[in-house]
Amino acid sequence: MVKHIFVNLPVKDLDASKSFFEKLGFSFNPQFTDESAACMVITDSIYAMLLTYNRFKDFTPKALVNAHISSEVLNALTVESRDKVNELVDAALIAGASETRPPDDYGFMFARSFNDLDGHVWEIVWMDESQVQK
Repeated sequence: MVKHIFVNLPVKDLDASKSFFEKLGFSFNPQFTDESAACMVITDSIYAMLLTYNRFKDFTPKALVNAHISSEVLNALTVESRDKVNELVDAALIAGASETRPPDDYGFMFARSFNDLDGHVWEIVWMDESQVQK
């Protein structure tokens, strides 16, 4: 079975990206962080590897996507409340992010999203799981 996920994202300025995500409350694992990569801890089993463009290119022969222009992936994270959605997205906006689109409010589910400094989309979602049919 899968134990962990490492989402790898190319970033233009590693120090600026680290600072941005630290302002949102994320920390970095120093074992997997150096001048070309930073391991952002999302949970005990979910990580985002922020890689300089040159380091990212070590892992793929494909051209890098300009996430300010094209969509590459949507990173969705769930949180425990509607208030936490607003808190996290508002902190991102203060730290330099831009809001991707207006909030989605379905009553049982609330989501907002932002584009980070490199244009990567992060969607923050709260869902009342008792309202989800099984």
